[in-house]
Amino acid sequence: QVQLVESGGELVQAGGSLRLSCAASGRTFSNLLMAWFRQAPGYEREFVAEITWSGGRSALADSVKGRFTMSKDNAKNTVYLQMNSLKPEDTAVYYCAAREPGSTRYSSWGRGTQVTVSS
Repeated sequence: QVQLVESGGELVQAGGSLRLSCAASGRTFSNLLMAWFRQAPGYEREFVAEITWSGGRSALADSVKGRFTMSKDNAKNTVYLQMNSLKPEDTAVYYCAAREPGSTRYSSWGRGTQVTVSS
């Protein structure tokens, strides 16, 4: 199983930017799909972005397209979520997750990092 540790969350003003990091360790993960989810108080956890380690193909939720970008650094075993033009509705705990190709289930999760966007 993969161990995931998120970092980078903090309080930021609306319109600002943050970069979240997710460091992965524990096994060979060159074929995994890595994702970011978020959960705001009183809401269900929602998908934000996903990327493949091998090919670097990424997908983004419609709500963050044009503002967020997901990337990876294979040498550092780390994925990133660059968040620009932040809005108060982006306030949430952001989680990093991993799944095997062909599976819809994310089997590894980090503990999350808090992002708060003030208006």
